[in-house]
Amino acid sequence: MRALPERIIGEILGTPAAQQRSPVNAGYLCPFINGECTKRGHHLEGPYPVCSVWHLKKSPRLITICPNRFFQAAIKEDVIQHCWPGQAPANPRVAYEVSMEKFGTVDMVIADLDQSAGVIRQFVSVELQAVDLSGTVEPAYSGVLNNLEMVETNYGVNWANVRKRFVEQLVSKGFYHHQWGTRVVAVMQTPLYDKLREHIQFDELSVGKRGVVDVMFLLYDYLESSGDNGDHKLMFDRAVGTSHSSLMMHTLYQNPPPKHAFAARILERL
Repeated sequence: MRALPERIIGEILGTPAAQQRSPVNAGYLCPFINGECTKRGHHLEGPYPVCSVWHLKKSPRLITICPNRFFQAAIKEDVIQHCWPGQAPANPRVAYEVSMEKFGTVDMVIADLDQSAGVIRQFVSVELQAVDLSGTVEPAYSGVLNNLEMVETNYGVNWANVRKRFVEQLVSKGFYHHQWGTRVVAVMQTPLYDKLREHIQFDELSVGKRGVVDVMFLLYDYLESSGDNGDHKLMFDRAVGTSHSSLMMHTLYQNPPPKHAFAARILERL
């Protein structure tokens, strides 16, 4: 595909691609983590600070490819308001990259700390999920930096890879959180959630169902700035509840393809 680089790259270091020509001079500073960009490319040395790309099928839409991009949103406040099980926390604190044997790692945990007793009253785990790309947009990124008018690249959004990998994690972590009497929250962009629902018709449950809802989806999408700079801001869309058991059942027991279609594939191999 041949296109303007700015029609492929959405944001570099949180800035519209057309306005960010020198991430080196910007110190590769990511405004969402207030530190150096942690994203890396396959064929580039140093950071690869592409936050989002334009998905060009039908009408162009900005799609997040770096999970740190979600830190622009008020995740802690939105989790407490929309996803917290029971009474809101009195002393919410945030811990990042919490891991445990046989459990794995979660991106962040919001915990209600009883500081006087030194105990955790309740907690909610949070996973940030961007999308993967098939192909690469690295030529377009280089095209932006080098002021090229047109670049040749081939890429797409790998919805299926995210669906297979991430839903399996949510099922297992949702089970643990069910046993602990709390929830795991999946933070993602609305288009990714919509793609999940196209393939996995899990139950959408009332957020207030404690003991049943152990997995939450906290959804955000882009709102273009009304100013002249063309910035895009991730805004809260909605929160959706489900259960690890519903995710598991609807992932395993989807409608199978017709038997005759598989028989035809057998004949092709005989």
